[in-house]
Amino acid sequence: MMREFVYQAHPMRVRFGVRAFDVIAEEVEHLGLQRVAVLCTPGRAELGQLVARALGSLCVGVIAKAVMHVPRDIATETISEIQAMDADGCVSVGGGSAIGLGKAVALETGLATIAIPTTYAGSEMTTVWGMTADGHKTTGRNESVLPKGVIYDPKLTTGLPVDTSITSGFNALAHAVEALYAPNNSPIISLMAEEGIRALTSALPGIRANPEGLNPRSDALYGAWLCGTCLGSTTMSLHHKICHVLGGTLNLPHAETHTVMLPHVLAFNQPVVPDAVSALSRALGSAQGTAITDPAQYLWELARELGAPTSLQELGMKEENIPRIARDVLSSSYGNPREVSEESITRIITAAWSGRL
Repeated sequence: MMREFVYQAHPMRVRFGVRAFDVIAEEVEHLGLQRVAVLCTPGRAELGQLVARALGSLCVGVIAKAVMHVPRDIATETISEIQAMDADGCVSVGGGSAIGLGKAVALETGLATIAIPTTYAGSEMTTVWGMTADGHKTTGRNESVLPKGVIYDPKLTTGLPVDTSITSGFNALAHAVEALYAPNNSPIISLMAEEGIRALTSALPGIRANPEGLNPRSDALYGAWLCGTCLGSTTMSLHHKICHVLGGTLNLPHAETHTVMLPHVLAFNQPVVPDAVSALSRALGSAQGTAITDPAQYLWELARELGAPTSLQELGMKEENIPRIARDVLSSSYGNPREVSEESITRIITAAWSGRL
């Protein structure tokens, strides 16, 4: 059968394996920016100051307000501060919270952003934005939120706690897994997804064994870059919809929620996506040197072996919230290769809540 697909490449400059503090001023100047604000979380304020120091006179201030799920009021406050600084761009340093805040700023103001990721979430490679207000998370896609430049410095991830590293890695894996069976998948994306999954699942056990080791950290960041690119080039399906509802409605932690949900949604979809299962089997088998016949079960076991959470109950979700979440997910589905119903979604979330595969 003749192949037919569309592949949309996004304009972006990526620098990998460099020391961020040595090149950030160069990247800002490359974009023609002269007055940039640094965005980070309160817990990474010191890192934000280091970036500001590296920028020198190019930096007009550090705003350490980023928090999980990008509350709309925080985004509004940040935009006001940026406008008061007369900034012409932003540098987001940190994980998905900081990069998400940068996206919110770009969406509302059109300012150019540069991302320096310190986790493996992959948000920096996508046009996807999200903001939360009144217990509801709104997401969308817009080319304006895509960072104009991304600096991948593996050394900045060596201080990331091991548990956070593992769940952040699973978050990235979810991007590639869904991309393998996305309706707008392409051969290029399938290659990226398979390589990203191989790199990440090889790297995560190494991080657990040697948290300061630069090689597994570099491999994980490389895998996350590829997985994030997959998410940025395809549509999201049931897994991401469930995670967005759980995060926006119950404020469950983002990466941990992805970690728990991934095997369950994959197990549901596996019977109808044989090509994706074959790609996953190759990627996971290459990483482990053995044949993998059930990718969903393998990922569930890998999460458990690496000490990651395996139930929504562990994350603070109450069983009584399952029906509400199922209804919210069904109300505006992202689409999925296998038909879903309230009963099937309830079954998936119930299994994830209890921790059984």
